[in-house]
Amino acid sequence: MAGLFLYLALMKIYLILLFSVFSFVALAQDAPIKWATQETFFEDLRGKDLPAFKWVTINKKPFSNIDLKNQVVVINFWFEKCPPCIAEMPELNNLVVKYGKKAVRFIGITHDSPASAKQFQKRSGYKYEIVALTQDELRKLNINHGFPSNVLVGKDGKIIYATANISFSDPQFKAKSILFEEKLKAALEN
Repeated sequence: MAGLFLYLALMKIYLILLFSVFSFVALAQDAPIKWATQETFFEDLRGKDLPAFKWVTINKKPFSNIDLKNQVVVINFWFEKCPPCIAEMPELNNLVVKYGKKAVRFIGITHDSPASAKQFQKRSGYKYEIVALTQDELRKLNINHGFPSNVLVGKDGKIIYATANISFSDPQFKAKSILFEEKLKAALEN
């Protein structure tokens, strides 16, 4: 008889635990799922500090994240064999023309070699300061999600906005490009 009571008590505990687990799983399923995409990656960057770094431009000019304090910074991730990267460069150059004299620093980051990036810049007229990083250094920086990526950083060193392609003519990217520029203007006013 004592064995039966023990068995029933254990079964009761087992059923309570089983019910608890299924209840938890059912509740967890009610929460919206946020899939990891390029857009969610960019959304998660907002408000984060620009990671610490010490780089050297392709013109051998050293600088670090500390040198960017009190400046609005636009960072473009690109590489030479990336057709969408090359396609957006005229639009990026237009941003330099519009905002380059208004305390905005434009930095292009590539995983191409410094020599190759320098030749590319000379041939293409790309107006950004260029930094050539290794792919491992890019991974550690962890603020781009594919190529191209464009990141806007405020004077306080915090990421304001990030998006993929910049294009004011392609309907697929136009709205986000306009938003990028609006946030750039607002950052200059702060």
